[in-house]
Amino acid sequence: MAVGLLSHSVSDLCLGKPALRPLPATASVGDAILALRSSSDPHLSVWSCDHRPNSSSSSLEVDAGAACRCVGKVCMVDVICYLCREDNLRRPGDALKAPVTEILPESSDASVRHLEPSSSLLEAIDIILQGAQNLVVPIQTKRSTRRKLPGKPLSASPTHHSNGLEFCWLTQEDVVRFLLSSIALFSPLPALSIDSLGLINPDFLAVDYDSPASSALGPISLSLAHQTSVAVTDSEGVLIGEISPFTLASCDETVAAAVATLSCGDLMAYIDCGGPPEDLVRVVKSRLREQNLIGLLEGFSFSSSSSSISSMLSSGSWCSSSSSDEESVGSPNGSLPRIGRQRSLGYSARMVRRSEAIVCHPKSSLVAVMIQAIAHRVNYVWVIEEDGSLVGIVTFSSMLEVFREHLELHDDGLGEL
Repeated sequence: MAVGLLSHSVSDLCLGKPALRPLPATASVGDAILALRSSSDPHLSVWSCDHRPNSSSSSLEVDAGAACRCVGKVCMVDVICYLCREDNLRRPGDALKAPVTEILPESSDASVRHLEPSSSLLEAIDIILQGAQNLVVPIQTKRSTRRKLPGKPLSASPTHHSNGLEFCWLTQEDVVRFLLSSIALFSPLPALSIDSLGLINPDFLAVDYDSPASSALGPISLSLAHQTSVAVTDSEGVLIGEISPFTLASCDETVAAAVATLSCGDLMAYIDCGGPPEDLVRVVKSRLREQNLIGLLEGFSFSSSSSSISSMLSSGSWCSSSSSDEESVGSPNGSLPRIGRQRSLGYSARMVRRSEAIVCHPKSSLVAVMIQAIAHRVNYVWVIEEDGSLVGIVTFSSMLEVFREHLELHDDGLGEL
């Protein structure tokens, strides 16, 4: 059975994956915002070659000899953290004109890696364990199949590169899902507790509920790079909720105004529901005036359903109002139970939805935690004690280390044969 699992290549994990929508490295931050708003994917790949259509034709004009390479990925969280820099808060219009490379993390080269479709599953896991968060894998396509319809020009595909290829993301979640589909091969490993396997990492990112949201910017950037989250705790270390990059990525860039003016607890409430509570809206506007952030205040509108980057930061999309039907409030292995939150007096303590943390306990089994994370589309699960105190975090990366060790044993055995 191990032979069958080890024989799989990366291409097997990419079946049905959508092609990436590339953004040229020459684009501006404003261009990135517009592209993110029109994309179904919360992340955009940034490429070193130009993918813009030629103004005089419907075909893409790129240098056929140029090497198209993904140099990083961006999402709305990168934009929000960038706009929250002191200079950009005071001149947001100028900030939007900067090249998109300004908001690429310093570790982009290491976090995004190219991989051939013929590469093995073990190679993919090894690269992820070396720090890669996304693997870029080419998808074979045939341009000859794109025929021009009578009377209609052939539209340019935004995903084709100079070598005629399309690419897709391969993520940690994809690999863990694939391993979960063959989980019986790893018995008895899946039934063991995360505590006994040493998967609980006590070194996690956390902020105090009452601390300024601006103090969470560093942890938010780190959590985005590591595909985790920022825990929000009270003075006694009880987990109240989280500020998740996944949630922030589905919000509008004007959340930067809330980060600059609210506390961590109020920020959770602000991004939690279908729109920010009116009382917090008034607080944000008032504090923007107090801090003389006129440029940000002028673009801080909540009534418009569309926005113009050139006029800077008008509102429109905010966070989606949908919430997962799979949430199990109060379950020991589900969302954070209400117990332990009563000490928090903020809005988010009374109405917790999207910032509600997904939790487990030290004795939870590996397979149960895997299923939890996959069901909620996160790369981590918080570990708490019965009293709600936060003891650590379990990540996909740490799970893959355990599975890699198991696969390595079988791989060595096959080599001896």
